[in-house]
Amino acid sequence: MSDLLSNRLGPVSSLLLALLALGGPASALADDRAALIGLINDYRQMPQQCQGKAFDAAGPLQAEARLDRAQVGNGSDLLAALQATGYQPATVRVISLSGSVTLASVAKAVTERYCATALDAQYTDIGLQQAGNSWRIILARPLLQAGLPAWEDAGRAVLQAVNAARAKPQRCGTQPVDAAPALRWSDSLAQTALAHSRDMATHNYFSHTARDGSLAGQRATRAGYAWQLVGENIAAGQGSAKQVVDGWLSSPAHCFNVMNAEFSEMGAAYAVDPQSDAGIYWTQMFGTPQ
Repeated sequence: MSDLLSNRLGPVSSLLLALLALGGPASALADDRAALIGLINDYRQMPQQCQGKAFDAAGPLQAEARLDRAQVGNGSDLLAALQATGYQPATVRVISLSGSVTLASVAKAVTERYCATALDAQYTDIGLQQAGNSWRIILARPLLQAGLPAWEDAGRAVLQAVNAARAKPQRCGTQPVDAAPALRWSDSLAQTALAHSRDMATHNYFSHTARDGSLAGQRATRAGYAWQLVGENIAAGQGSAKQVVDGWLSSPAHCFNVMNAEFSEMGAAYAVDPQSDAGIYWTQMFGTPQ
């Protein structure tokens, strides 16, 4: 989930309009995979109404090749199938569809018939399987590995991965984005990120709005950061700096924050609570000081 002072996202209906533009037979999935996942991430990025309930925006899903390869079928042992690929799930859900011919019809089925699953913030990874007009969409979150680095070490690893991405042109969804100057570490932004990650983990929620009603800019000001521009990405469930940055890059709105040349500084941190839905929560704060 990303936040910036100006909202870059269009209306939710743009998801299906863009998929209709993609069109194409289901056999084109390999070529359109990144675009389809990016558009589903756009759907998750926005608060939605689903089955008569309001859902907050969810974090980005990351393509996971091991989920693509899992031999999942009727009556098969799902856990064993995933473990056979080397994927150790903390939670997993399989959506099975039949009769969907185009990418648009697949997305429409997922976002309408399975909206609660599609909007569930506990999932971090996505796998896509297709045979004829039958589809399986696997949503999962891996178990956290033991021995996570200290939060600041992980935050600086996020900075390193972000600067590697900014060093070359990227594609945020369907839009090409130029390379951007490297960011420098900010202790104030890192402490702001840490406080929000800890609040989300401890109180088991996922939102740019903290329990006290504050937003990213207010929290940065409270931490003593005098800013011209500020932005925030959040994520939940990813077990490493690489995974969380890959997830942000696969989601157009998050990617635009990562690649925004107007930002000059960054801080990032995670927090863990085993009793929470996602287990681990990440916050990435961007800023340009006054």
